[in-house]
Amino acid sequence: MSSLPNLLIESVKYNCDLSDAEHAGDYSLCVYLMHMREYFRWEQNLPYDAKLDAGMVGEWVSAREQYWDTLEGQSYRKIPLPTGEVDAFDIEQINSWLVPQGYGYSAGIGRFDKPVFSLGRLTTFEQGDGYELFYTGEEVVRELIAPPAMTRGTTIWIRQEALRRVLWEMIEEWRWKKPKNAMARTLAGYGFGQDPETALDRMAEQFSEFAILHELGEKICGECLGDDWNQMVMAASDRAQEILIRAVRDLLADCMMVLPALLSQEEKSPLHFYFATMAGIRRQLFPSLFNAYQRWVDGGDFQPLRKIVRKGSHHWRRQATGLLARHRASGEPQNGVFEGCSIEALAL
Repeated sequence: MSSLPNLLIESVKYNCDLSDAEHAGDYSLCVYLMHMREYFRWEQNLPYDAKLDAGMVGEWVSAREQYWDTLEGQSYRKIPLPTGEVDAFDIEQINSWLVPQGYGYSAGIGRFDKPVFSLGRLTTFEQGDGYELFYTGEEVVRELIAPPAMTRGTTIWIRQEALRRVLWEMIEEWRWKKPKNAMARTLAGYGFGQDPETALDRMAEQFSEFAILHELGEKICGECLGDDWNQMVMAASDRAQEILIRAVRDLLADCMMVLPALLSQEEKSPLHFYFATMAGIRRQLFPSLFNAYQRWVDGGDFQPLRKIVRKGSHHWRRQATGLLARHRASGEPQNGVFEGCSIEALAL
């Protein structure tokens, strides 16, 4: 693996910093501080379980915010390659040079229109039927938000370091009270109590499979729903509506790809793992799925789960196409296209 030009790394890092500067105010104070603590841990190359000095973190956050203030009004930089400068979102051209060097680059638009960039050491590159799959390990450059998986067009990224950090945060959160829930069953199934490191490796591998299946489901959703979907997301009346609309598509992708695969496996720890990650708005939208899971846990009856997944695939497709039809008919997003778009109206 060759080393990368410093100017290339600095350009990607600058774009990450600019995106953070423009969007740091998108989060509640609690969420913002949680992400900043994790970002500090990554930047300082600290172990996942390292205890953080509150004073050091506070000074770092203050310095970072002062730096962000200097970026106001600036533009994203092009990425310098030996062949010339390339737009920061031209992932195909950038990766055509980076992949032979042993690196992978991702760029896209995440929630709330936040640009997301990353540069990592490439562990695997696969080409499948109509898609490309990038696995990156150690991250050379990242920003405040590090989604473990992303899809753009026919390209899927799995960021393994970011994924492990997400998993560790989930485990740490569970450790506060150690409830007897899906996460407890997951950790027991993977032997976390006996060998945490090996268990984390196995969970990360499983989560990668979830992510690939989900992103393939997203690809199918994109083919079914068309480009108007992204326009509808951008037209959402507020962030709560955007999160809700995105969750509908997430559940459709899971019912088409992730859950059928999990229900076909003999090992059940991955299924517990899925429900350990099913929280927030997805659980509120799909309570019947979680109820079916609980019936299986309590009595061993698998049929309600299989039945509700099949039903969910049809339900979420209808909800997604219904939202799109209303969006297309409205002409203008201000004309009430999202009226009645609520958890209660969409839930199954």
